[in-house]
Amino acid sequence: MIDVTGLSFTLADKPILDTVDACLPAGQITALIGPNGAGKSTLLKLIAQQLTASWGRVCLSGCDLRSIKPEELARRMAVVGQQLDVASRVRVRDLVCFGRWPHSRGRLGAEDQAAIADALALFELEDLRDRFLDELSGGQRQRAFIALAYAQDTDWLLLDEPLNNLDLNHARNLMAQLRHLADTRGKSIVIVLHDLNYAISWADHVVALAGGRVAFAGPMAEVATSESLSALYQTPVALREVEGRPIACYHG
Repeated sequence: MIDVTGLSFTLADKPILDTVDACLPAGQITALIGPNGAGKSTLLKLIAQQLTASWGRVCLSGCDLRSIKPEELARRMAVVGQQLDVASRVRVRDLVCFGRWPHSRGRLGAEDQAAIADALALFELEDLRDRFLDELSGGQRQRAFIALAYAQDTDWLLLDEPLNNLDLNHARNLMAQLRHLADTRGKSIVIVLHDLNYAISWADHVVALAGGRVAFAGPMAEVATSESLSALYQTPVALREVEGRPIACYHG
């Protein structure tokens, strides 16, 4: 479990997050949702220790993340941000190999090779394994970086808007894969999503942010109501059910 307590972040005297409290359950998918500028990506970066909080703390299984050494944290938490910057002349397989660094320190063994092969297969990259990153589409690059994080073999996987650049098929497949990882392998996933329907259809838990504060949080099925979502996005949101899945309607 990740506990966020009194977390605040200020940038150039401008408050981005203000006293955020949240509990992110282990073994589930937690969606971070909210309007543009709500602080979703900032919260993810603070949890990942990519930013330093102005106040408050983040604890993983009761341990303050500031006390965990970076090499240990890399074995417990993998992160895929929005900015996927790396040398363009890196091949897909070599990129995924980087995910094994916290375990192998560059000396790949049989277990590392198996993890790399598993990641390439899971994210449909086997046919692209020898391609350079600058030869890939945006969606293919996105899947390659997620495969890198998966190969890191951590309990926690943090993803910042991973559906960017993915077409309908690959976006749906990614969410299904994340659901499978949580259900069958006990992975704990925190994901920033802009598409409300992916969030309410696939996530177990939600933290909704607005103006740098928590608007509501808890089990998705309990707290993501038509009323709460309409207030969050300042637009009418009606919830329907299609083939057993909730669907948010907001175009009418």
